[in-house]
Amino acid sequence: MRTPKNWDGKRALAMANALGLPRRLAAAVIALTALPLAASAADRYAAEIVRTTYGAPHITASDYGGLGYGSGYAFAEDNVCLLADQVVTVSGERSKYFGADGSTTVSFKAVNNLDSDIFFKATLNTAQLRQAILKASPEDQRMIRGYVAGYNAYLRKTGPANLPDACRGAPWVRPITEDDLLRLNDEKMTQAGAGAWLGAIIAAAPPPSAPATTAPHAALERQDIEPAREAEALGLGSNGWAFGREATGGAGLLLGNPHFPWLTTNRFYQIHLTIPGQFDAMGATLSGLPGISIGFNHDVAWTHTVSTDRHFTLFELTLVPGNPTAYRVDGRRLSMDRRTVTVEVKGGARVTRTLYSSVYGPLLVQPKAGLNWTSDRAYAFKDSNRLNVRAADAWLAIGRARSVAEVRAAISAQVGVPWVNTIAADRHGEVLYADITSTPDVSAEKLKACAPASGAAALGAFARIFVLDGARSDCDWTREPAAGAPGLLPASAMPSTVRADFVANSNDSYWLANDTQPLSGFSPVVGLTNEPQNMRTRAGLTFIHDQLALPPSASGARISPSVVEAMIFADRNYAAEATLDDLLAICAERPSAAASSGKAVDLTRACGILSRWDRHMNIDSVGVPIFVEFWGRLAALKGVYAIPFDAADPVHTPRGLKRDAETSARIAQALADAVALLNERGVPLDAPWGQLHFTVRGDAHIPVHGGDGTEGVLDAQESRWVPGLGYIPFHGSSYMQVVTFDADGPVADAVLSYSQSTNPASPHYADQTWRFSQKRWSRLPFKPAEIAAQRISSEHVGE
Repeated sequence: MRTPKNWDGKRALAMANALGLPRRLAAAVIALTALPLAASAADRYAAEIVRTTYGAPHITASDYGGLGYGSGYAFAEDNVCLLADQVVTVSGERSKYFGADGSTTVSFKAVNNLDSDIFFKATLNTAQLRQAILKASPEDQRMIRGYVAGYNAYLRKTGPANLPDACRGAPWVRPITEDDLLRLNDEKMTQAGAGAWLGAIIAAAPPPSAPATTAPHAALERQDIEPAREAEALGLGSNGWAFGREATGGAGLLLGNPHFPWLTTNRFYQIHLTIPGQFDAMGATLSGLPGISIGFNHDVAWTHTVSTDRHFTLFELTLVPGNPTAYRVDGRRLSMDRRTVTVEVKGGARVTRTLYSSVYGPLLVQPKAGLNWTSDRAYAFKDSNRLNVRAADAWLAIGRARSVAEVRAAISAQVGVPWVNTIAADRHGEVLYADITSTPDVSAEKLKACAPASGAAALGAFARIFVLDGARSDCDWTREPAAGAPGLLPASAMPSTVRADFVANSNDSYWLANDTQPLSGFSPVVGLTNEPQNMRTRAGLTFIHDQLALPPSASGARISPSVVEAMIFADRNYAAEATLDDLLAICAERPSAAASSGKAVDLTRACGILSRWDRHMNIDSVGVPIFVEFWGRLAALKGVYAIPFDAADPVHTPRGLKRDAETSARIAQALADAVALLNERGVPLDAPWGQLHFTVRGDAHIPVHGGDGTEGVLDAQESRWVPGLGYIPFHGSSYMQVVTFDADGPVADAVLSYSQSTNPASPHYADQTWRFSQKRWSRLPFKPAEIAAQRISSEHVGE
């Protein structure tokens, strides 16, 4: 047996001795408890890694352990420093190596190292993860062991002195263990839950003495809820479209366009995994996750978009008078669990913190939302994705599917997909939309019956933060035999549809997966209907219908890969299409306006540039920054639309801008503030977008097209203004794929916007980034002859 190198054998021996175990039995206990998975001394790994143009590894092995080994080895070749850094994060050791005041990313948000360390040390339970993984399939367990072995083999072969500059000789780079991969998985599974509430969880502490509270939630206004909304908002999105035979004239066609971070833990990595006769799928996975999360095989292509489901609820605890760390459930007194963690800080200091949890989960506080820990009540957080080791098996099953019906069966079996919708297309011309995810089984009726007396249920109405009465066990999540795990909604109670025309999702609810036949009737925890849709949803459905209204080709197709690729890279700004004419009319009436500072701003030149803008976000488009800064300010204004939202026409409303004197003045001020800011930054108002909006690779500034998704730009790019540089993208279009099928198998075009490797010395550090900048897709090699034609290297690895 192989013992993980970070296993504390001395502590295990001390425990065994305390139990009076014989030395031989004690040694066995140490060996067994050190292994989260059922590893065997007979574990052997072998894989072939063939790399093709742009560096994607095609890994062939005879079993799943070999696939994992090749995956871990190949990923380390490209991103060893990235994975080593992630392991430091989930081990709660960032402060030790990088200092407490540094920062990392957790749940798509920047978090300081100390807070991150406290959170992961307190909330990741390695013993429970070890038990959970035993329920996973043998294939998944073997892939995990193989991945660990492959990564470690690369470390041994390369040596600390030969690693990339970012981690060469760094003390924080070490061999990883199965435990590390389990912690990395749990970190990713809970990004739509506990990870998004990190600050609220680590801030929770019992009051030394506090007066009883009096229903603070009942008086909350919407602006009071916003901090709570932001506490759980992921701030990310995606577009997923699938077209069936009625649109294509034949096989299905899929667009996968996830909008994910360009840096840190959630980078995608292209990969192709093959066990001859058993498994053959290609696509991308997230850093540190064995397998394929988004991709295609011979018969099926799939993608994901972040869903609107709430993958958590809160529980209001009724505390025992005089003891703020005791509470009652069904009249029975329970004591909170305390977990004291110590974080080592660079320089030798140590920080100790005690966090508390209940039978539902950790305690939290969010004062601006009325979620306070007082002498009579507190709030606990229950995450539906905690200990979710089912996702990997769901993705393996999708990778083996032969139709969208089998994809739906794969995600329904254990309901392991964590927090994303599934969109899929197959060679038979059928398409699938499914919001079948790991979601709490809480009905609308239960939400009403279990509303706490304090009034905390108001959070559900404003922010879909659902609070249940924790003093009653019947208010816990419903446990149904058909569910994939206790307390989760069964697949039959979640939205899904198989069609032959199209489905689409851009992070709104299931309601308009196909707007010609809306879905409804599901729990509010899943999502809402009859409410305004985001600009990307509206843009996508508008452009799809415009295309489907055109005459078909000779083959009967209205949709083809080249059409879809052109649609997503058209970089149309839908917000401008819906409002710019009215803004220009206001410009004509108000050639100058007072900024918020009170200073008058001449709008003549800015309005002239906007009038000539092509309303696209191409690298040569002129006028973009004016509208970008204006839209960010307009979005904060209320009551500015000329035509309000209409649930009977959700794709085209709201639209237009009001032209009355009061509203026009507010709109003109928003434009004046935008122009004043750009002038202050020294930004030329007529600079082409690509001169201002770019990513940095070494000495090169690579222009990036696209823009913020809130403006209805499908090719979404979220960027930050960096003084001295410009608008630097950090989150947006990442791994993009357009897949259809011919008689021989998949026909797939793809591009990875930020490229395969984080190592500046790699030839695959920026090669695809340049292609992305030029809006050039690459035909992916899937069949053996295609792989051979594009092969740039090959190696056999194993042990």
